[in-house]
Amino acid sequence: MENNNIVIYVDSVARNREEMTFSLFGWAIDNVTHELVSISVEDNPSVANVEIESILRYDVNPIFMLPQDAECGFYIKIDLKAFDNVVNIVFENNGHRSVQSFDMRKKYCHLMEEGNPQRKRYEILQKVQKYTKRSGLKNAIKGIFHRVTNNDSFYQTWIDRNETKSDAEYKAELEKAPIKPLISVVMPTYNVESIYLKKCIQSVIDQYYDNWELCIADDCSTLASVRETLEEFKDRDARIHVTYREKNGHISAATNTAIAMAKGEFVCLLDNDDTLAPNALAEVVLAINENPDVDLIYSDEDNITADDKRKTPYFKSDFAPDSLMCNNYICHISVYRKSILDEVGGFRVGYEGAQDHDLLLRVTEKTDRIVHIPKILYHWRQLKTSTAVNTKSKTYAYDAGIRAVSDAIERRGLKGEVTPGELPGHYKVHYEITEDHLVSIVIPTRDGADILKVCIDSILEITDYPSYEIIIADNGSEKEETLSLFKHYTETYPDKIKVVRIDIPFNFARINNIAVREASKGDMLLFLNNDTEVIRKDWLTQMVALCQLKHIGAVGAKLYYPDDTIQHAGVVVGLGGAAGHIHYNFPKDSKGYFGKLVSTTNYLAVTAACLMVRREVFDEVDGYTESFVIAFNDIDFCLKIYDHGYYNVWTPEAELYHFESKSRGYEDSPEKKKRFIGEINRLKQAWPEYIARDPFYSPNLTLAKNDFSINLE
Repeated sequence: MENNNIVIYVDSVARNREEMTFSLFGWAIDNVTHELVSISVEDNPSVANVEIESILRYDVNPIFMLPQDAECGFYIKIDLKAFDNVVNIVFENNGHRSVQSFDMRKKYCHLMEEGNPQRKRYEILQKVQKYTKRSGLKNAIKGIFHRVTNNDSFYQTWIDRNETKSDAEYKAELEKAPIKPLISVVMPTYNVESIYLKKCIQSVIDQYYDNWELCIADDCSTLASVRETLEEFKDRDARIHVTYREKNGHISAATNTAIAMAKGEFVCLLDNDDTLAPNALAEVVLAINENPDVDLIYSDEDNITADDKRKTPYFKSDFAPDSLMCNNYICHISVYRKSILDEVGGFRVGYEGAQDHDLLLRVTEKTDRIVHIPKILYHWRQLKTSTAVNTKSKTYAYDAGIRAVSDAIERRGLKGEVTPGELPGHYKVHYEITEDHLVSIVIPTRDGADILKVCIDSILEITDYPSYEIIIADNGSEKEETLSLFKHYTETYPDKIKVVRIDIPFNFARINNIAVREASKGDMLLFLNNDTEVIRKDWLTQMVALCQLKHIGAVGAKLYYPDDTIQHAGVVVGLGGAAGHIHYNFPKDSKGYFGKLVSTTNYLAVTAACLMVRREVFDEVDGYTESFVIAFNDIDFCLKIYDHGYYNVWTPEAELYHFESKSRGYEDSPEKKKRFIGEINRLKQAWPEYIARDPFYSPNLTLAKNDFSINLE
């Protein structure tokens, strides 16, 4: 709703006859001055009481360039004497005024009315009210509808706004490029419908960059139309070369035949019914000029329907080795330096269906010169028999994928087991723990005996990993029940639990540093909030299995609120202006954005509410930065780890409940808000490059929401 230059957005509205209340959630802003508005309810004989609460909206503030602590959100609750007339709510600022009217006789959604089609939404509203009270500055209100935004509905708008560079502009830029390599586009063909084969080949001919060759190896097609089409295009363009195999060898052998034809310095893979974006090779060449030693280039991709409608964009992260072990997120477009393809021996026969994944795993073991182009350069055709639309159409592909990942584990000198993941094409990798690692579990606390007991008892009763110690970092507990609990634990578990007294003003970073350096013995450190509860017995085993890998720095866990919604599933730096939890408030059983909630995934940071790191890495980065007293110390810690050459990773197989902020309260007082804003600014000053661009999150996705929705700003 917009009137008189005031923008008003109502997220949800509810009427409850039993409680005689009417309530609204939303936000409002003066769109001219970008100032906050005042809200009031006009006098009305039916209104008994009005409560208006201002709420921080981190999803809205960046859009309107508001201060980080601006509370443009609102929650309005009106107690009514009767539902018999119209209630007017007034939004105004500096002469701008908007009145929104709500007829109390209208059937707005409410929970208590049976048969109401909006009842489910109101149940979600009830949850949001709880989230808001619980989450404070975390701004849980933005999780009203816990699902991935339907990116298809906004995708055409994104295309119109972002794919604006013309053929002439690309050619002018390419003209200045010192490196203009021959790119060999290689394509195996087999019994593809001519309509799609023609579109595929034409997409190569239509490239803005013209120094290419198309190397086609037909794998003994029985459809006469395939040869007819290939001959037609070969005669039309001298850059198109075709060979006809005498025996059907399937896709790996056929692609190797096409690669053997290639004379280019770089090889681009293309399936016979897909299409390249017209700027695909131009973008690849520009990337080569910026990174002359690159060995592998990949881009974002989308699906294209049988009638050429684009949908389902996949906006990817930069190179993420642990994500790649669990799923071939790179897929299309992929362009390889020809010499590295020759070095690894091309595609392996016997891995058909997962041949691309297998090749990527082998190539990325040989090089780290990998470039991601965050643009849609490849259109994957959706046909009834394509894995792009029907993942069950090639079940053999997933069996081959398990073998490909298992081989990668063995080649790397590791041991482990690969099992099917929760989605086709996704795999669970369980590395064998090869040494006895002692884990020091560091739990800062101050009183709160009840929640600490839940935390520690769950560790003791559920955890199947045997080698751990618990260090209770006591920051000034005074209550008798807390001190008695400490005594109980240290007397009952003298070899397992110790209490270290740290009497300093509260500083989360310093408390953890002191506890590690003065009390811990483990070669692995687990930082754990006292308001957590273990719910999966192998949680620690799963974290140790990842943490032992030498390329990994921090390992994060999957944390839930008590209502089984996601509290933590990885952190995106820059989200909400500083750093935020991605997939926040999604349902527990959600698969997430392209399966990220059910697959081990690399993120730039994870929360220290449950974070594991090897002691040697902790020491290498000098622990937590103590100037981050309360907030963002874990983000800074993870960024230091990444800057030292390690990858941080999140696993869905370490699961705990997190009763967030129970022990220290919320950041909702003026003093706490000021401190919080100060730590936001400190994070921005320390890590401006990652605030601007998180390499594990696409710039094509919004930083205003945590649901992987498209960035339309």
